Amino acid sequence: MGFRTGDFPPVDPETFLDKPLFERTKVLALHWVQYGFGSPKMIHTVYVVKLLVLYVVGGIVLATETSGVGPFWDVAAWWNEPITYQKLVLWTVLLEAIGLAGSWGPIAGKFKPMTGGILFWARPGTIRLRPWKRVPFTDGDTRTVVDVTLYLAFLAALLVAVVLPGVHSDSLSAALPGNTSGLVDPVLLYAPVVLYVLIGLRDKTVFLAARGEQYLPALVFFAFLPFVDMITAAKLLIVSVWVGAGVSKFGRHFTNVVPPMISNSPCVPGKWIRRAHYRNFPHDLRPSKVAVFMAHAGGTAVEIITPLVLLFSTDHRLTLAAVVLMVVFHLFITSTFPLAVPLEWNILFGYLSVFLFLGFPNEGGYGVTAMSPTWLALLVTAALVFFPVLGNLRPDLVSFLPSMRQYAGNWASAVWTFAPGAEAKLNTLAHRPTTNQVDQLRAMGYQPQVAEITMQQTLAWRSMHSQGRGLFSVLARNLPDLDSRTVREAEFGCNSLIGFNFGDGHLHDEDLIRAVQRRVGFAPGEWIIVWVESQAIHSEVQHYKVIDAALGVVERGHWKVTDAVNEQPWLPNGPIPLTVTFRREQQEPSPVAGYDGHGGATLGSPA
Repeated sequence: MGFRTGDFPPVDPETFLDKPLFERTKVLALHWVQYGFGSPKMIHTVYVVKLLVLYVVGGIVLATETSGVGPFWDVAAWWNEPITYQKLVLWTVLLEAIGLAGSWGPIAGKFKPMTGGILFWARPGTIRLRPWKRVPFTDGDTRTVVDVTLYLAFLAALLVAVVLPGVHSDSLSAALPGNTSGLVDPVLLYAPVVLYVLIGLRDKTVFLAARGEQYLPALVFFAFLPFVDMITAAKLLIVSVWVGAGVSKFGRHFTNVVPPMISNSPCVPGKWIRRAHYRNFPHDLRPSKVAVFMAHAGGTAVEIITPLVLLFSTDHRLTLAAVVLMVVFHLFITSTFPLAVPLEWNILFGYLSVFLFLGFPNEGGYGVTAMSPTWLALLVTAALVFFPVLGNLRPDLVSFLPSMRQYAGNWASAVWTFAPGAEAKLNTLAHRPTTNQVDQLRAMGYQPQVAEITMQQTLAWRSMHSQGRGLFSVLARNLPDLDSRTVREAEFGCNSLIGFNFGDGHLHDEDLIRAVQRRVGFAPGEWIIVWVESQAIHSEVQHYKVIDAALGVVERGHWKVTDAVNEQPWLPNGPIPLTVTFRREQQEPSPVAGYDGHGGATLGSPA
């Protein structure tokens, strides 16, 4: 790929879209192997500049200049200052909450504008998704003035905590007698903590975007724990994130994540390295032994063993080696530019590895045994174990983020299909600050066919993961007119509706479908969604739903994960086996979804 020119799939735009869906999927998947999305390097350069200027330099300057530990270029003066650590965490939360960090820009499907976040969440009338229906005062799916006020107050409270100087802390002075910069005033953290909780009860989109499952506990530690306990609790928190992510990679999904991720990295120097991660390119795109090794030696083992070493090691050289490994681990993830682009998060975790485990080593009195038993018990059971355990056992109840299943490939996910012309109805949504992605690309000068093929590349990406083979199998079984429909990856589609996407299908489940349907009013058959839940840790299957936006759920069932991971992205052997557990027979056949008006098949008829 060039700096300003990408690697477009080798197809004739005028005729390619006339081919059957799975034929197109094969062509685009084979192209993905060697080029990924094919984005020009200019796109990645924009991300690097944003990361360095806005996040690294901007954050460090703010943290140091407002705390008296600068100048920012003198790293030795601030890298192990507790207030620097606190303010860099707060700065990260602020950027995430605005929408300027993770899930930003064209790699995340935000083309014009490149920011979602605040453009949606500071605007009354946009779609709001509540996490739990039984919570009082959370009815409805419309963002109100109250929601906007809570959100803007949250941003303001974070900014105030970042820019105001530190205050004296007795517990800090007892541990570090020479420290003069103090800590962030705990009083300033009460408001962000309370607002985090209130927003989380009303709006799961903002809570997940602000990474509340990780940063809310950190803010609670800053506000309420004495210094030594705060550091120890932070170590337990980061280790729980690492180990939780590592445990989630034990399943069959993760080996399917690594090859397309490597293929999409602009830092991989040769096509042969990309192809080496597939079993037999171009005939067999299942993961190779190289991919299995990368996934479980370079991923699973590193995320479980190394953090445990850091948590319990009292040997400086061993700790140093483990810190270096975790820093390299996060730099590697950053270099791959994954589609959710959590670049700031990875840089922060690299810094936290150094700050927590080298700046405040276990042998220096900051080990787990230094924490008071009461706080330790409460922290481990309530904050760090409960949601990951529940989320792995009942993924339908907990987002994959609080479940600590970051980028393990075991995602709730979906694909959307529209009858010809029906997708344009989404552009009639009131208060929406953007349009459908294909229309964003056209507004940027893309020819209509080129814009469409660009969006279909995301379907190829989905097909290279285990869920894709299952989702496409359900489509093939249910929609005889599939090749005439517009098919979209829901992960990208939802971010143009709610301003955020991060691999969590709970952001585009039935709640979002109902909210959109109430505003737009699709006819039966115009918008058909196939949605699948994450695999529970003790289960061998994934449970799916077929949803007609106008009719609700019309089919439920499941497939075996082994069948999905053993198939090729383009399903050359046909759909994988499905077990249907519920099917709604339509009262009136749809003239759009597979019904020809003369006794043909309808959605919901036996496949």
